[in-house]
Formats: sequence, structure tokens, C-alpha cells
Amino acid sequence: MKSTLAAIVLAATAVMAAAQTTPVGLWRNVDDKTGEAKAEIRIGEANGALIGRIEKSLKKDAKPDAICDECSDDRKGKPITGLDIIRGGKKAEGKDVWEGGKILDPENGKEYRASFTPIDGGKKLEVRGYLGPFWRTQTWNRVQ
Repeated sequence: MKSTLAAIVLAATAVMAAAQTTPVGLWRNVDDKTGEAKAEIRIGEANGALIGRIEKSLKKDAKPDAICDECSDDRKGKPITGLDIIRGGKKAEGKDVWEGGKILDPENGKEYRASFTPIDGGKKLEVRGYLGPFWRTQTWNRVQ
């Protein structure tokens, strides 16, 4: 009986650990310059591709009714809270990285090619945005 219970606990732990090495979940991003939390972003998966929305703005000066004035596509004029900022991105074969997606910076309305790599056992997420041959990487922290 004890060995069966131990096997179940180990299997459940392994499944939970595997689930954490994915970008799917709730993440907090941090301002590169100030170190302050900016937003919580919920990443999910639909048809094998990532989707991500701003669930909550954490900026001190955030307006609850803020809209994406700078966006130039279907997101223009949409509320920042609930805004889709991640579209696409599929798991690369044999690697723990999701590539081929796009990420929107609602502050300037620009969309960048993006990759998403869980690190530190899935507790953090490296989010890399690309513009031509240049890139910038942010590290997001898992909330859930």
C-alpha cells in the first residue's frame, strides 16, 4: 500500500514538474529600467500555438480604462486589460523553446517576432523579441 501511494505521489510530482516547463500559465513581467512589475500576462495554448493576454496592469500610474492608442492593427482602441499581446509560437522539436510567435508592446504599438523559453525549472520565462537581426530578452516570473 505504501509503495503504491509513493508511486502515485512521484508520478503526480513528475506530471506537475513537466507542466511547469511550458510557457502556459500566469506571468509577471518587469520594467527593464525601473525593475518594477508592469503587468500580469496569462499565456494559454490554442491549436498548438501560444496566445497571451494582459490580465492585470501593475504599473503605479496605470489607468483602469487605458486603451492601446499606439496599436495599428485590430487591437487599436482596445482596452489594455484583456489585450492579446502574444500570438502564435509553437514548441520547437526537441527543445524547450516556443518559436515563430509574435509579441506586441502596447506602449509603442510595435509587434516583434518572439520566442519563449522556460528556465529555472519553469519558474521563469525568457521572452525574446526580435526586430531584424537585433533582439531584447526579458525574464518573466511565474505567478501560477
